[in-house]
Amino acid sequence: MTQRRSDDEEDDVPEWADRVKANVAGEVRRRRKDMGWSAQDLADQCERLGHPIPRNVIANMESGRRANLPLVDVMVLAAALETYPACLIFPVGYVDQTQELPFQDLVPTREALQRFTGEQEVPGYDAGLLPDFELHDSLVRTALAALEEEEQARFAARTATGRAQHEEAERKRTQYADQAISAKYKLRSLRRDIRDEGATPPGLPPALGDVDPPEPDIETTQEERL
Repeated sequence: MTQRRSDDEEDDVPEWADRVKANVAGEVRRRRKDMGWSAQDLADQCERLGHPIPRNVIANMESGRRANLPLVDVMVLAAALETYPACLIFPVGYVDQTQELPFQDLVPTREALQRFTGEQEVPGYDAGLLPDFELHDSLVRTALAALEEEEQARFAARTATGRAQHEEAERKRTQYADQAISAKYKLRSLRRDIRDEGATPPGLPPALGDVDPPEPDIETTQEERL
């Protein structure tokens, strides 16, 4: 049933909220049974993860008697059941259609999940720094792959048995070195942009430790100012 606005909108809101809770409850119950666990087994696993959820609370949730469903519970239940929180809220393949917000029409659950995770862009929505971090990961992979290929080409040049083989290996080494330098340059620029936004860029593997410029020597800088 699709919710519509009425004179008493408060009566409509719980229907959407109940649908969300029903999605989570049904998926928790399904996954728990697939793992051969009782409600107590799941409660024990939640406690081991550091956020106890009593057996009776889990039972009440699965039966629809629980009035609320805190986000922290969803996060821990997902970890206990070895899945992602979004997959409990939008159980693709087990619930065909769902609502993303109150008063909205039903949509395919997979589409709702894609918008929830940002996989499907929504016009006007701000994804924050997520695209920058994804680009960062891609540049790191490119740089590491180029460095590895460069090292292999360097070895091939050292062990070449003929001039033509040596020249071909050197050509490849130069090509991969240029690719690594280009990726590093883009990484340095991207990391600077992220810092300019007041955020902290992702960590770098040791092989790319030269991407960030060296920290200035505070004592030397003070001496230069004097």
